[in-house]
Amino acid sequence: MNDVIASPFEGAQIAARPSGNAIAQTDQQRAIAEVQAAMVIARMNPRDPIAAMDRILNACTRPTLADAAVYQYSKGGADVSGPSIRLAEAMAQQWGNIKTSVRELEQSNGVSTVQTIAWDLETGYQCDKVFHVPHIRYTRQGAKRLEDPRDIYELVANQGSRRLRACILSVIPGDVTEAAVNQCEATMRTKADTSPEAMAKMVDAFEKFGVVREQIEKRIQRRIDAIQPAQVVSLKKVYASLRDGMSSAADWFDPVEAPAGAASHAPSTGAAAAKYAIKKRQAAASSASPAIGSVDSIEAPADTMPPPLHDEDRYQIKGTQ
Repeated sequence: MNDVIASPFEGAQIAARPSGNAIAQTDQQRAIAEVQAAMVIARMNPRDPIAAMDRILNACTRPTLADAAVYQYSKGGADVSGPSIRLAEAMAQQWGNIKTSVRELEQSNGVSTVQTIAWDLETGYQCDKVFHVPHIRYTRQGAKRLEDPRDIYELVANQGSRRLRACILSVIPGDVTEAAVNQCEATMRTKADTSPEAMAKMVDAFEKFGVVREQIEKRIQRRIDAIQPAQVVSLKKVYASLRDGMSSAADWFDPVEAPAGAASHAPSTGAAAAKYAIKKRQAAASSASPAIGSVDSIEAPADTMPPPLHDEDRYQIKGTQ
């Protein structure tokens, strides 16, 4: 009656549940294995510097890459130019055996901590940068805090691309980068399109940054119809700088002067601006057409002029008014 039935699971080994540290260790071991495999493959297939250089120069002969390959910005009263992130990515692809990444390590209190890495798997040289990106966009109207996840992502990606470019350029030899930039500039000079259709596209592209045709013509010191290929190359560098956020339109173009006689205190936005524009159009229309009922503004032929009025006729006309 008092016999105790033995448990069938007695003596069986119970598998320990993996803890959080064990999962992290597993992920770490997997990442180490992936890096070791990439390094082994890179050393089994070493790059040929001559062939890699030829591939880079051949890629720089494409007009689409050459147009976006060089940026330019103003610093200390002098123009500074250099390879853009697009050219850096193209060189990393053709140079080979380079691992690049942009990682957001942490996001808290309106600030993102980001890490960028460029690693030459063949030589083992690595360049990494860790930096902070506040979720704030600075405009002429002041600082604006970002709340939309898409805006935050675009801001972090833009700042990460700049640091990644610096990492890639530190891994690839400097003479290779210089030769690629020279080839891109030669491609832009030979492929520069000065046709009216191409110039219209350029003007439309600059309008996105608040730059109008008059500002472009003032910078190149001639009408845009008479632009030279070298000036097209220079404007493309400026556009690349504006697109990548390296500079603003005010750094390159003078503001448009208001026409003579225009009120300096004219409103620029809102309902006041609309009312001001309506009044301006009405004033222009009234000045272009003669005033109704004005004797001076109506000229009749000499043979149709009425005879002079006598005194009694003037009196009768006065009485009828």
